[in-house]
Amino acid sequence: MLCFHGFGMHGKQFRELEPELGNKYTFWGFDLFFHKATKLKDQSLDTVKTGLTKKELANLILDFCKAQNINRFSVIGYSMGTHYATTIAEELPEMINEYIVAAPSSIKPGNIIRFFSRSKFGNKIIEKVSLSKDAMVKLLNMCKRARFIDAEGHGILLKEIETHELRFNLYASLTYLRFLTTDETKLVSALNNHPIRSIFIFGQRDKSYPLSIGKAFLPRIKKAEILNLNEGHEMINRGFAKVLGDLLS
Repeated sequence: MLCFHGFGMHGKQFRELEPELGNKYTFWGFDLFFHKATKLKDQSLDTVKTGLTKKELANLILDFCKAQNINRFSVIGYSMGTHYATTIAEELPEMINEYIVAAPSSIKPGNIIRFFSRSKFGNKIIEKVSLSKDAMVKLLNMCKRARFIDAEGHGILLKEIETHELRFNLYASLTYLRFLTTDETKLVSALNNHPIRSIFIFGQRDKSYPLSIGKAFLPRIKKAEILNLNEGHEMINRGFAKVLGDLLS
């Protein structure tokens, strides 16, 4: 199972799953771009602004699978990691057994993500603001007041702007991954026309990505399994592992 963590986390986030599912799966947890050990050889602004295409990500996964002799696999993504998992489902559906997304921002990214990643004006703002912690704090406070982010999301982001490197990582993550947006038609076709078990997991107290964001999209997937757990946004824990373990065992 290929595992893609959330923003500010790392590849070990899904270790919680090993006690429940380690006898069935080998877990490969990747540090996503601009997290922990995964950095670009050239981290200049020009390279970051070039971005990562879906085909490029798919080719990276193919290279990894070839090196590890993996022919088929499952994917799980959490929050930001759902954009990776979804891109792989769109591009490599013939290789996937299970597609699992939790707190799926890939279905409907928040306003703040769309503005700072896809809008030239918004992206320029985050580029300039990332130079100063005080400016970044003021920006996040403004976003909270404008209800672009809730208190939980605000708290998570505040932890990730302490140093210049962390602020750069926030800017780079929003910018470099801007092309990993869900093509709903392509994803629906992949999930409906291939033997892929699809599981969508939400948190009842997650104000960023509640079940309601999938109201129009999820009915288009013929055999979608939907869980709405008694969790907030930060849901990858022992309880999550137990529920998923019971479902997949």
